[in-house]
This record gives sequence, structure tokens and C-alpha cells, in this order.
Amino acid sequence: MRISNIFLSRIGKWSKRYSNLPDRYIQRAMEQVYWRNPKGIQYKPNAVVQKKKFNFGVQRPWSGQFKNENGPRDVPAKVFLEPIKEWSFFRGDRVEILVGKDKGKQGFVKQIFEERNWVIVEGLNCELKQIGQSKQRQFDGVWIQEEQPLLVTNEIALVDPSDLTSTSIEWRFTEEGERVRVSTRTGRIIPMPASNDETVDYKSKAVYKEQPKDTTSDAVTEVTYEPKLCTFEMDIMDKMGIKEDRIPLKTYWY
Repeated sequence: MRISNIFLSRIGKWSKRYSNLPDRYIQRAMEQVYWRNPKGIQYKPNAVVQKKKFNFGVQRPWSGQFKNENGPRDVPAKVFLEPIKEWSFFRGDRVEILVGKDKGKQGFVKQIFEERNWVIVEGLNCELKQIGQSKQRQFDGVWIQEEQPLLVTNEIALVDPSDLTSTSIEWRFTEEGERVRVSTRTGRIIPMPASNDETVDYKSKAVYKEQPKDTTSDAVTEVTYEPKLCTFEMDIMDKMGIKEDRIPLKTYWY
């Protein structure tokens, strides 16, 4: 399916969940304003002209490197991307590479880029990159290995932990109602990796220590609203013990 760069403006939920940043901060960090209306009652509020098309790569949208790659006058090239309805790859998954010089090798997913259907496998699919070269100082720089992204659609496959062989998967429900990934070849469940719950703040939710400014877990899990099949007025009448004995007149709509 061909789609425009407008589709790429979304930020993958798995990508930003690891960074543990609020949406309003990401939106403010990505904002590149060309022109904004002056403040005053005589001007139309919130009139702003800003950049809406970006070139998404391996740099996170709220980083300074992303701003350098998306200058005010830079026009991103069109990217033809196939949207994925169900994202099935997560940080820590064991995958097998299907293309390139590392074809057949297995590794673990290090980073996820949902904006481009990319993942980076730790230590595999690397390219040499020269950095720090300078003609004035007559320095050739340093060569480093940099991991390159891989498409999840046709360049990697999940590995079945029962026999360590690549397989296709599908989402199913257990008898307890839990949604799990199941290997189509063996029928075994592929568990979610423990590192999927990691963020920059903690390795696992169980060991996180609440900070003074945090909203307590008891306040978050407290049920303060119970939905009912009645209107707001009917709910108030039930609580106050008011019984409606009037019969409304018939109305006709033509």
C-alpha cells in the first residue's frame, strides 16, 4: 500500500514508551514554526505556519540530531511504506535475519522504529562508518561499526524458542483471555520478552521506586467512576430517590 509522508508523522508508541516522555513534550520538541500570529485580541488565535513533513530515520524525533536532519528548508523524499496493522516485534525478541551478509544469523532486537517499520538487531547488519576525519589536522578519523535498520516485513523473522528456528506468527487468545503470539509452525506460544517493559527509568516495573512528584499507584488504580445505562439526569434521580410518574406525549418525526 502506498501512503504519503503524512502517515509517517505518527510516533510509534513502542518507540516513545521506552523513552518515557509525554506526548506534549515530543510535539513541542518536533515543532518547527515558520510564522506565528502576533498576540492580541485583534489577531486570530493559534494561527501558525509550521513544518509538517519530516524525514524519519534512526534518530528519535525529540533529539537534536533529528532537527539537524530536518532543516527548515529540507524537503523530505517520499517514502512508500506498508502500514502494519498488528506490531509483532518488541525489544528483546530473538529474530533471524533473512537478507544481506548476515543472512541466517540470529540476534536480539535492540531498538524499534515504528515510523519506518524498522528494527535494529544488536551486533548484526553493521556497516563501517568513518568519523572525525580532518584535512587540516591531517587526521583520517576513526572507523566504527554502526548497526543498520532492518524491515520487519521481509528482512527478519521471529525465532521459535522451542527449537530456535525462524517462524511466522499470529495473534491468538488463551483460555484466560490473554492475547499472545503463537508460532504457526509449531503452535507454541512465543512469550513477550522481559526487556519490553524496560524504560530509561527502570528495568522492570516491580523495582521502580515512586518519587515524591509521582502520582501514587493506588490513586491511579482507584475506580472513581462506574458506567451505567442511564443519562446523567436519571442517575441523579436514582441517587435522590426521585420517581418519574409523568408520561411523555407522543412525538412524530417526518
